[in-house]
Amino acid sequence: MNSTAKRSEPIAIRLLSLIIILALVLGVGLATGLVLRHIVQTGPLWIVVALGATRSRSTGWIGLPLFVFWLMLMVLIWLYLFGIVHVISGQFMPIEVVMTIIVGVASLGGILMFARFPSVLSAAKAGSFFVAMALLQCACFRISFFPAVVRR
Repeated sequence: MNSTAKRSEPIAIRLLSLIIILALVLGVGLATGLVLRHIVQTGPLWIVVALGATRSRSTGWIGLPLFVFWLMLMVLIWLYLFGIVHVISGQFMPIEVVMTIIVGVASLGGILMFARFPSVLSAAKAGSFFVAMALLQCACFRISFFPAVVRR
């Protein structure tokens, strides 16, 4: 693998993270009046954006659990909308449905981008990053439903 390809991975993962943030905060957040909720939910993605800007070799491992989380959530929403699974419920405006497609495609793109490049981190370090970021994403998602966040 040439050095240009290695340097482009963090930038591409950064861009995909920004797409998810914009879709959720500006797309869904503005449409629903829940901007703060979506800022909290996307907080961990900002870490990926910052690391991608510095072309950090850990960007992929930091981003992977976030992309998996958002793709799984979008799939659950689509399954709900098709009446297949009812883990998630609610009413989704057309703009929200469009944003689920954008978030899902960007998440899948991030996973595929990660898979294209071999890891330069040790298994222990990579696993630690993955678990820590997965837990952080789950915590931020949960916190985003607290009344103090929703009412603002």
